[in-house]
Amino acid sequence: MQQQPRLIARPRLMNQVLQFLDEAPVTVLLGARQTGKTTLAQMVAEIFEKQENAAIHRFDLERAASRAALETPEITLEPLRGLVVIDEIQRIPQLFETLRPLADRSDVSARFLVLGSASPGMVRGVSESLAGRALFVPVPGFSFDELDADAQNSLWVRGGFPRSYLSSSDGASCRWREAFIATFLERDIPQLGIRVPSETLRRFWTMLAHYHGQVWNASELARSIGASPKTALYYRDILSGSYMLRVLPPWFENLKKRQIKSPKVYFRDSGLLHILCPWPDGHHTSRCCHEEMGSRLTLSF
Repeated sequence: MQQQPRLIARPRLMNQVLQFLDEAPVTVLLGARQTGKTTLAQMVAEIFEKQENAAIHRFDLERAASRAALETPEITLEPLRGLVVIDEIQRIPQLFETLRPLADRSDVSARFLVLGSASPGMVRGVSESLAGRALFVPVPGFSFDELDADAQNSLWVRGGFPRSYLSSSDGASCRWREAFIATFLERDIPQLGIRVPSETLRRFWTMLAHYHGQVWNASELARSIGASPKTALYYRDILSGSYMLRVLPPWFENLKKRQIKSPKVYFRDSGLLHILCPWPDGHHTSRCCHEEMGSRLTLSF
């Protein structure tokens, strides 16, 4: 019998989301798929409902019924009061334009909690449609401060995706991560309108695993996969925009010098790194600490 996965409280993220809901009409949770955005939104909604004595309205755009209800978004959303949760909004990015006049209402009768699996251009679209109206909360996988003191080894091996970390065994965790990668490449990327063969992108992703934490070298990676440096950069941007990678710009006091130097590239999740590079060297451990620190420093922007 399959065990029900246990829930791990994420008070730092929950408090930030509640604070942002109080400060702005629209709060956007961004991150890779399966990092716990939906669960976090459910926890936040329960607290919001009790504190504000407000109604909660949920739309999951993975479901046909929710998509049908939002075919006429102005008619559906305008009369709602309380907290409106819209999950997987990248499925209908035009909704951001609908949210703009709703966010500008003087009575602030509804707050919108929007969840999106990060995609190239989505943050730009939100910024253009909801400039000055939305606050962003990146939602990474589990971090050390959310887990027990002895969780470091498991987090390093399994990564921070909740279903991977909470799996019943290391083998089950490994199988979950393999399935996640396949689904990400074969379903999620095409749903974003990106037309790249899944085998090609996986080969590039695997090659990049061997350069984790190193300076980006487009020409070298391009030669490895038989592509142009421009194509390699495009593939990197796909993985970065979908929160699989973190691209760290170089630090120079001279901003002009910074623009011509190459960044470093990091895997955001050590569990995925272990799948794509099964025998990472010792330097990978310290390099993954970068994501742990980065996830805390970029929770609001």
